[in-house]
Amino acid sequence: MNILVTGGAGYIGSHVVKELLDTKHQVITYDNLQKGHKEAVLGGKFVEGDLADKELLTTTFKDYNIDAVIHLAADSLVGESMEEPAKYYQNNMVNGLNLLDVMVENNVKNIVFSSTAATYGDVDHIPITEDLPKEPTSVYGRSKLFFEQIMQDYDQAYNLKYISLRYFNASGADESGQIGEDHNPETHLIPIVLQKALGQRDKLAIFGTDYPTRDGTCVRDYIHVTDLAQAHILGIEALADGKESSIYNLGNGDGYSVKEVIETASEVVGKEIEAIAGERRAGDPATLIASSEKIKKELGWKPQYGDLKTIIATAWQWHKNHPQGF
Repeated sequence: MNILVTGGAGYIGSHVVKELLDTKHQVITYDNLQKGHKEAVLGGKFVEGDLADKELLTTTFKDYNIDAVIHLAADSLVGESMEEPAKYYQNNMVNGLNLLDVMVENNVKNIVFSSTAATYGDVDHIPITEDLPKEPTSVYGRSKLFFEQIMQDYDQAYNLKYISLRYFNASGADESGQIGEDHNPETHLIPIVLQKALGQRDKLAIFGTDYPTRDGTCVRDYIHVTDLAQAHILGIEALADGKESSIYNLGNGDGYSVKEVIETASEVVGKEIEAIAGERRAGDPATLIASSEKIKKELGWKPQYGDLKTIIATAWQWHKNHPQGF
């Protein structure tokens, strides 16, 4: 298939592109490079463009005879979304609508959407299943949830089929070491810990050590980025085979605490990574663990990199060899 990957130069997007290329699909990456890196796109065609540019989108669909879309382009910082809601609603919803409209106009019926665990908000039930109430606590989470609802309406009205993947904590890097995580600023725990190991950070703070967890620090569900990428391919191929629209969680099913991540990273890098105790951050739930049983059962998804040490080892290979990123 000719597959358009929006946001394909980003962290998760570049891994999706690589896996698509490895499975012999034709890939057209569409990215404005505001946060992505062209060097991370390892093949296929590349279009530098914004989803706000409907004319360029239309031209891209026609020039490359697009068969399906994997949509990852979005703003994704929770804190920023609360300070700049207009930016998030514009990019994640209005610009996303441009994409859906161009799909409808060009009779492209299948889309896999990069959603988020932030659609759930604070939940008491662990593990988190897809049928739990959605009460997002951030503009980011709301923008993703609203887009899911828009896709439901487009399915009913225009027969546009979608699979929405609600990620938990994407982590790790491709085993080849060619691509990995390069954000500025960095907000994810594992790369922050590894930056401390590389001497790129003066201090490493643990935000809260008095949570009702096994060691007092927050517990999160980490999933390897290559396993995430594989789920996108399963989704787009299932839609091509006639599967109805659906929503799936993507997580490891196991939770690791902040202290466990730091201890495992210390083991991987071969030296102690020192951390200091800090105050809790507002809005951080004690535990977030996903149930991915639905996607395993319906699409046959099987994570290959579930072990935390493996996840961190692949991330360390990338950061050690690319200390300045791309």
